[in-house]
Amino acid sequence: MYSFANDYSEGACPKVLEDLIKTNDIQTPGYGTDVFCKKAEKLIKDKVGNDNVDVHFITGGTPCNVLAVTLLKAHEAVICVESGHINTHETGAVEATGHKIITVKGVEGKITAQEIRDVVALHDNEHMVKPKMVFISNATELGTIYFKKELKELYNTCKELGLYLYLDGARIGNALTAIGNDMVLKDICRYTDMFYIGGTKNGALLGEAMIIRNDTLKPDFRYLIKQRCSMLAKGRVIGSQFISLMEDDLYLQNAKNANIMAQALKYIFTQTGIRLYLDTPTNQIFPIIENSLLKKIENDYVVTPWGKYDDNHTIVRFVCSWACNKDHIQDFFNDLDRYINEK
Repeated sequence: MYSFANDYSEGACPKVLEDLIKTNDIQTPGYGTDVFCKKAEKLIKDKVGNDNVDVHFITGGTPCNVLAVTLLKAHEAVICVESGHINTHETGAVEATGHKIITVKGVEGKITAQEIRDVVALHDNEHMVKPKMVFISNATELGTIYFKKELKELYNTCKELGLYLYLDGARIGNALTAIGNDMVLKDICRYTDMFYIGGTKNGALLGEAMIIRNDTLKPDFRYLIKQRCSMLAKGRVIGSQFISLMEDDLYLQNAKNANIMAQALKYIFTQTGIRLYLDTPTNQIFPIIENSLLKKIENDYVVTPWGKYDDNHTIVRFVCSWACNKDHIQDFFNDLDRYINEK
């Protein structure tokens, strides 16, 4: 069975794995203080256009999100959309730290400046938690992307209201290579206080790169990484992979391929008369599939039912990874045609 369930079912892309093997016999100090992490840090600083940021290599996306929110005081809370990853897919990891998540509806997975203002206005005294951070994802959990104007407005709103803006970049590569995107990493860095570049979902074996731009959030962050069990003794494993991903823009090449394959899937669905729950330009698509047809698909493919659309249809998430290729898409097209036409 071929899986369209996520973009981390495979291991690492060949270049990452080959380069990692080459480092195997080299002895280094631990905990991200090695030459590979230092080189990866320099490459990332060049990409984001800021030598003053702090770069930390973290084991995974959920640890990144927990670490970001842990920077808040005990009575402070984080705002995110209802579909936000910290609210729906992290087993309460953020709230287990004692910080409340305040959710808003959002628009196609994206938070609005007005929603942030409304939350802050509502939480106006010491008998309630105090909003202090806004959590967003780019690409979002619904496969949509923020545009520069939107991100800038969110950032300026946060500054006006005394909030931090934190961006979950698990699929930031897919956002940056999406059709219609008008941002680069330098823009992301300019209009957030901190964000991370996701490796796990874009060709690395594991690991993310956390970038902190706001000087207020920088002190003692390594203490938090260690305390929250997110510091690898063999930090070199992450550093080496990010060298491979950042050099020659392999990171963006991986993400672009995943997007192209997903858009090909989207075309197949629309050409066969299957509607989309929403139009997305990244590697996640959400067709609305008749339940009887979905059962046939699930005999040969792993997909993720996302929610009930009506009594006869289900919203289904299809995700393409860096490793997906045109043969996988052609096979699915042939199978879908067979499912639809078989008696």
